[in-house]
Amino acid sequence: MILVVLALVIWLAMWALNTRLSTGPNADTRAIRLIVPAIFGLTILVVWELLVRGLDVPLVILPAPTHVISTFFSEIPTLWLDFQQTFIKGALSGYVIGCGAAFLMAILVDRYDFLKRGLLPVGNFVAALPIVGTAPILVMWFGFDWQSKAAVVVVMVFFPMLVNTVAGLQETTAMQRDLMRTYGAGYWPSLTKLRLPAAMPFIFNGLKISTTLALIGAIVAEFFGSPTMGMGFRISTSVGQLALDMVWAEIVVAALAGSAFYGVVAMAEKTVTFWHPSQRK
Repeated sequence: MILVVLALVIWLAMWALNTRLSTGPNADTRAIRLIVPAIFGLTILVVWELLVRGLDVPLVILPAPTHVISTFFSEIPTLWLDFQQTFIKGALSGYVIGCGAAFLMAILVDRYDFLKRGLLPVGNFVAALPIVGTAPILVMWFGFDWQSKAAVVVVMVFFPMLVNTVAGLQETTAMQRDLMRTYGAGYWPSLTKLRLPAAMPFIFNGLKISTTLALIGAIVAEFFGSPTMGMGFRISTSVGQLALDMVWAEIVVAALAGSAFYGVVAMAEKTVTFWHPSQRK
């Protein structure tokens, strides 16, 4: 009971500290914007640890953070193999193929109006299909190795990237396009010098959305068949073995990989679209 009370006290104290920091005179500084989420995250971990130990929560229900961290470091070789199988081979390859194909298709859709009329409605239909329905089919088509996971990722990221890129290519105004025509610029010079640069915020929005979809798709696809490695495989087998600490260790790996992946794309966006008002902060 003492640990539960201590957890409540720590939560209230850190809440008050974060409120003070986020509403203080230096709330808009870079340091405060980093400190506030860091305090919040550490507070959750500490309160989680105290509540699990104070209430004697069974390991099969919710392991303590220290238990998860211990499993994480003791199982690094296994986690690394799972990371390679799921993220590098499945998610990353599918992401590159899916986003690249969607970008090229968006150029064709923008160039030929009949594709826009015919492909985008089909794309909306396919994007609405549940992953738990399409993943088993693709696993049967492409086999149980990483190729089927990459195929699932391609399906998941293709249409969000396509829709965002097509919308971005339509972002320029009629006056800007007319000005390019007065300079004698045809379709391709206008595309490369005006419309693609203007579409970059939309393109990167599609890329950022696809980072999370790619990892989710690769993990879910492994639930329906995979070699004896991979994040999804390890999660499903560990749940069957009631090894919840291993499940949470895999979740930590997935969270770190997904956050780093998103961060790399966001940094690339900041470099490429430095001129956009959204980056002037």
